[in-house]
Amino acid sequence: MNVELVTCVMIQNPETKDVLVQNRKRKYPGYSFPGGHVERGESVYDCAVREVREETGLDVKGLESCGLVHWANTETDERYICFMYKTTQYNGALIAQTDEGEQFWLDIDALLATPEEKFSSIHYALSPLFHETGKYSEAFLLWSSEDERYEWSYR
Repeated sequence: MNVELVTCVMIQNPETKDVLVQNRKRKYPGYSFPGGHVERGESVYDCAVREVREETGLDVKGLESCGLVHWANTETDERYICFMYKTTQYNGALIAQTDEGEQFWLDIDALLATPEEKFSSIHYALSPLFHETGKYSEAFLLWSSEDERYEWSYR
């Protein structure tokens, strides 16, 4: 079984309640939250902190685990696992434009009302794991190239 580990972090301004959104242009284009691949010898938490710093210029701390999203390919036995975090603790100067795309603050209600087609194909930003804290610990999906419709199960 081939397993890929990644992170995703929802950063929220504690005063305005706005969240930091990336409009990715390269891999998985569309709205998303910062995050990325866990490197060899790196903890998942440290990966989340590093990826946020690299992608946004912000230093985050006090990351709260929101659970995990994982899916498995029924044909190849590949598994992709994303560890979800959120925080309101950050400092530094936001890098508004990177190789990945632009980054901006968006009101949480506006984010939730944004049409789904604006989001990355892996649209963690809308996940109930972020927005219904404590209700779920995981989201899971079985998929194959023959599947026409995908349905997440939340537990």
